[in-house]
Amino acid sequence: MTDKGKILWADDEIDLLKPHLMFLRNKGYDVATANNGRDALDMATATPFDLIILDENMPGLTGLETLGMIKQLMPHTPVIMITKSEEENIMDQAVGSKIADYLIKPVNPNQILIAIKKHLHSERLVSEKATQDYREDFGRIGMLINSASSIDDWYELYRRITFRELELAQTDTNMDQLLHEQKKEANSEFYKWVRRNYEGWMTTDKHPLMSHNVMAQRVLPLLDKGQKIFFVIIDNFRLDQWDTIKPMLSDYFTFDEELYTAILPTATQYARNAIFSGLLPEQIEKMFPELWVDEDSEEGKNLNESPLIATFLKRYRRNFRFSYNKINDNAAGERLLRDFNNLDSYDLNVMVFNFIDMLSHARTESKMIRELASTDSAYRALSEAWFRHSSVIDIFKRIAEKGGRIVLTTDHGTVRVENPVKVVGDKNTNTNLRYKLGKNLDYNPRLVYEIKNPRRFGLPSPNVSTSYIFAARDDFFAYPNNYNHYVQYYTGTFQHGGISMEEMLVPLITLNPK
Repeated sequence: MTDKGKILWADDEIDLLKPHLMFLRNKGYDVATANNGRDALDMATATPFDLIILDENMPGLTGLETLGMIKQLMPHTPVIMITKSEEENIMDQAVGSKIADYLIKPVNPNQILIAIKKHLHSERLVSEKATQDYREDFGRIGMLINSASSIDDWYELYRRITFRELELAQTDTNMDQLLHEQKKEANSEFYKWVRRNYEGWMTTDKHPLMSHNVMAQRVLPLLDKGQKIFFVIIDNFRLDQWDTIKPMLSDYFTFDEELYTAILPTATQYARNAIFSGLLPEQIEKMFPELWVDEDSEEGKNLNESPLIATFLKRYRRNFRFSYNKINDNAAGERLLRDFNNLDSYDLNVMVFNFIDMLSHARTESKMIRELASTDSAYRALSEAWFRHSSVIDIFKRIAEKGGRIVLTTDHGTVRVENPVKVVGDKNTNTNLRYKLGKNLDYNPRLVYEIKNPRRFGLPSPNVSTSYIFAARDDFFAYPNNYNHYVQYYTGTFQHGGISMEEMLVPLITLNPK
């Protein structure tokens, strides 16, 4: 039988364990033995073992002493400790020394086998299970793609695809490529479905929860109940990124999770201003022209978020005191932590974190970041590393300590673009790669979603003849002039503004302190 791994088992009563040893050897493991800690150390130093089993109560060098020395010499070798004692301090010492597992005598062979499998074969077993589960789910996902007829259907489909994406990311098979193709098919059908329904959403009351509804329907009701609310926006934040950071917060919060639908364009200027104002962009421009910034303006597009929140509260006749905090770097987060007690006097504390948005732009502009985030999986990993090591997680913990409730969401997601689509515009055409607006746009109407009457769709119209176009699936707009440069520079980058599940179906989570 092929060896499944080399194991060293050290126990001063090793002769009594022959049935266990025979069982493991019959299962394909190469098992060496020692009856004291010193011999175990010598053997482990001379021969690399995949896993070591130590009896805690051996004469001479105890199991704990042997464990400490092994961890100094070979810190990455998993060690399973076996003991007769259930004393908590011994368990604490063993766990503190980073053992892989802890078993109480008497142990049966299957207990040992399960522990060994968990630490020697977990990656392979997880990979096999994820692959098998996706094979079984492949047909169901395909049926959902073909039958999705409501926003709830699309939410369910996107959740399922995202779940499988995260599962298959742990495997080394080519099944993730098959899922990638299914996701492209889903985005193609989603684009068609949005084209059929978007105008109806904008012109009737029959529409899903959208950007301009979030404050009124998810934040205001909590404030009305007298709860202190932290409304947190992480710019450019996708469902898969939320699923990645969620485990880091589970010790501090319980979660009420849903998705909502971002308005078009899925870009900060439009979607985030709609969130804070509770209005569509065209309504903002009409009611508060001093707070709306046109595409061709040199002024920053999100300098008026705090005044827009004030207009929202005034329009809804609420006297809640609020703070607004934009965190663009870790230093700003540290300052917020130092002054955190100042937030106690506010009913609503709004926080905007821009790191992931900056990461997506940096990935486009920086060759090094592009290499670090070459895939969706790597992009998620960078997002997770940011959250784990930045001040953001400490801010969340502090909120939990204060008993505050968080409403966490984003203004839009982002999609990895692969396919260039030619468009021609004049010098006033905006630079976004997933949507364009202008009065002299030239494009293939079969490849885009076009809006020729912007105000009917809740969008500003800088000129009488202004039209908007939106890219679908993983397309991006490229100019015929310098076309090859555009294609080479932007293919594989993360962009937003258009129509895809990743951009439009975004997480909305209420975090309740434990």
